[in-house]
Amino acid sequence: MSLSIGNLVRVKEIRSKILVTLGLLFIYRIGFYIPLPGVNYAEFTKSVSGESEGLSRLTDMMNVLTGARLQTASLFSLGVMPYISASIIFSLLVKVMPALERISKEGPSGQRKINRYTRFATIPICLVQSFFVIFGTLIPSDNGQTMLHAGVEQYSLLYYLMVMICLTSGTLFIMWLGEQITEHGAGNGISLIIMAGIVAELPRAVSTYFIGDDGLSASTWQALLMFVGAWMFAVVAVVYMTKAQRRIPIQQAKQARGRRVYGGQRHFLPLKVNHAGVMPIIFASALLIIPTILGGALGIDFLENLQRTQGFWYITLYGVLIFFFSFFWASLMFQPNEMADNLKEHGSFIPGIRPGKPTAEFLEQTMVRITLAGAAFLTLVAVFPSLVGGQFQGVNQTLVYFMSGTSILIVVGVALDLVEKLNAMLIMRNYEGFMEETNLPARGWGRQR
Repeated sequence: MSLSIGNLVRVKEIRSKILVTLGLLFIYRIGFYIPLPGVNYAEFTKSVSGESEGLSRLTDMMNVLTGARLQTASLFSLGVMPYISASIIFSLLVKVMPALERISKEGPSGQRKINRYTRFATIPICLVQSFFVIFGTLIPSDNGQTMLHAGVEQYSLLYYLMVMICLTSGTLFIMWLGEQITEHGAGNGISLIIMAGIVAELPRAVSTYFIGDDGLSASTWQALLMFVGAWMFAVVAVVYMTKAQRRIPIQQAKQARGRRVYGGQRHFLPLKVNHAGVMPIIFASALLIIPTILGGALGIDFLENLQRTQGFWYITLYGVLIFFFSFFWASLMFQPNEMADNLKEHGSFIPGIRPGKPTAEFLEQTMVRITLAGAAFLTLVAVFPSLVGGQFQGVNQTLVYFMSGTSILIVVGVALDLVEKLNAMLIMRNYEGFMEETNLPARGWGRQR
């Protein structure tokens, strides 16, 4: 195993990609320590620490899903959240707008056009989200408390415009870093940036346990150990379900050309159990914010406390929304009729199923069944923080949230994708994958085959 991992740094090209990735991620983290101009950090910290629990949960959820840090008035506060929003919008528009669908089917050139449209759409989304960040945190409140230094309010309009441009520029720079990682580094840049944002917050969440003079009591240690055990079990379950597939056998028809017979190979069509990934959780979490906002505006305590208490009705509504969006996303992204036509055109068929419409119906029924299993898994992952927070008293809620099932799902998915790409790079150079044992002799630095 050690020799296999050592192959990553023995190949010069792979070593360069890893170093470029680490360097760009380091630059990304530096941006969170560049403050926005004019912000009074002493007052801003007091305001963040005293914000309502519902708003705190909202910001924590957005931080976990996007790698942002909305509680800090820094240059990279928005993270990649606007770009993710634009990507989700265009993923849906490609399936419902014929013009965009035709562009997406043009191959690499069409995909570049869609990516260009996504980058253009990121700019207005950045401006809108930065507007809400400014007027939700930096605007002076009714009691006279201000988050800005003296004299800044005299140029309020110009100052707010400058802050919006700074936040937008920060997000565009992060987006550029992600593209550079994808092109010159290892793995998907945007996914690695989100993963880095989540992992970077874990030490702070863990360190909150060890701050104080009294230290940890015996009951708190017991709760912490039980929580770590539950977290390890969740990691194993997420890895298993992320890699789980329903492999449908595909038989290629034999074709006789002269005296030779071609085709006849048997292969498989893999259908992922968790086809929707983390998207249903994102949609469901976003919709659950609406009742909290309406409850606060209309004075309805039940709606206002729905997300804060995270009781029976919250978990039930959360699960229903996740199931709905799991099937909704699968119905948009999985096209059984198109897959059946492609199989028929290439002379392939599913054994025991007639080509054409019967194949499409079989694929659709199969996807419904595995989507049901995937939606149940995502529901358990999403409610994991609520279940853990209620059972393990004494465990810090910040630690529970940042080690929740959603963050595990994102980190594990990105890590597995990175491992597969690194393995592919090694195999291309006649090295075995670093996740497998090997008896190859050690080679010199930078030597390739």
